[in-house]
Amino acid sequence: MDPVTSSVIVSRPQEEVFEYLADIANHAEFTDHFLIDWHLTREDSYGVGAGARFKIKMRGNRFPWGDVTIAEAVSPIRIVEVGRGGKFNRIRSVGVYELSAAPGGATRVTYTFESEPKTLSDRFLESLGARRFVRRQNGRAMKRLRSILEEDHDRGTRASISGGARKPASNFRI
Repeated sequence: MDPVTSSVIVSRPQEEVFEYLADIANHAEFTDHFLIDWHLTREDSYGVGAGARFKIKMRGNRFPWGDVTIAEAVSPIRIVEVGRGGKFNRIRSVGVYELSAAPGGATRVTYTFESEPKTLSDRFLESLGARRFVRRQNGRAMKRLRSILEEDHDRGTRASISGGARKPASNFRI
């Protein structure tokens, strides 16, 4: 899929917006209208290497699971997420959050999503409306991001680690 871009201006400092976006557990809060059942892939949800797995809520999607990992985090300018989804996780994707200063101490957040289907059948299924779906849902996610950061309103639930306790002090006996 060709790149799909959505942007919004948030009335918060650039560093504060970067800190929020660099924690991948927060992404479930503003994307939970179309990305559900979030689970972190490691305990530390902040910075490079942090990742999550989620289910894409889209009609007719037979292989809804996808994952994303933060591959690059240049403070306070850019966050690059790479991921996979689809059948056998063969569709690669890249999402880039670019932050820039806007007038009045605000921050312009621009999110660009791009996917690379591997087979002809994947390209065909993507052509049946995936681009329009992604554009609409990411636009709504950017509006929810602004609402959360400016007004502390419309928060969803943060992603959590699936399974039980993992720390040594959690009554785990060998």
